Amino acid sequence: MTDYPSPLKAHLLRDCTTVCHAWRLTRRDGNISGYTDHDLALEIDGTICEPGSGFTGSEAQKSLGFGIDTLDIEGALSSAGLVEEEIEAGLLDDAIVEMFLVNWRSPGDFALVRKTTIGTITLRDGAFIAELKSRMHTLDQPNARYLTRACGAELGDSRCGFDVETSGFAGAGEVVGEIAPDAYRVSGLGGFEADWFTHGVLTWTSGPRNGRVERIADHRRQGEDALLYLVPVEGVQPEPGDTFSILAGCDKSFASCRQKFTNQTRFRGFPHLPGNDSAYAYVSDGLVFDGEPLVP
Repeated sequence: MTDYPSPLKAHLLRDCTTVCHAWRLTRRDGNISGYTDHDLALEIDGTICEPGSGFTGSEAQKSLGFGIDTLDIEGALSSAGLVEEEIEAGLLDDAIVEMFLVNWRSPGDFALVRKTTIGTITLRDGAFIAELKSRMHTLDQPNARYLTRACGAELGDSRCGFDVETSGFAGAGEVVGEIAPDAYRVSGLGGFEADWFTHGVLTWTSGPRNGRVERIADHRRQGEDALLYLVPVEGVQPEPGDTFSILAGCDKSFASCRQKFTNQTRFRGFPHLPGNDSAYAYVSDGLVFDGEPLVP
């Protein structure tokens, strides 16, 4: 239920009101921008919301229970904060959109009407239509820990504990050329053996994908250069000269944790968990039950 401050509540009880809508967009990279359907810029909760964005909202409903509510917002790509290339690159995917009801004569009187997440974005004729999903959709996503043989941590995070700045586990490079969609010949990684960055993470530090983090599907060598095959994504492709930083790959196995990173004491999986074949197999002659590890 929306909590309206007393001044705004009193204003809404008047016969004639001066209210408008405003939207605050927070991308996953922390970039924040604001928009309003009023004809003048408004400062809402510390965010300047610019006019002229052409934002309009569809009919919205709010359901009881755990149903996922959706609505659409439509606007023109007329703002410096709404760039078609960035939308195509996925920088607005899963961004948080806060919708405010504001008294434009007194912008300090506002209420947060709803908080949603961007789902599907459609580009058409210089405009965009974004589907906004209520936060209930996160209940459809796995959020708990699973009991699996593979590690559930991300290399270098607090659960993993490995120092990714350790010499030999991080690097930087530059795109030399494209060899196929989402596959590039790069320089700067000549000192690393093939497959070292497979399953690793690449962060673009310049170019149209600047700031975007992507997964590496395969890493090969070609003379002094390297070939990087990225997990396919939509959007504009990097160009020769674009730079990036890169972290060594981890396939989440106990063997790699021990042999490649010497970090087996912090392994966040269950490598000795028996598989279905072991759990449901019948005991028979010849089987050895000596307590030895099930994995090398």
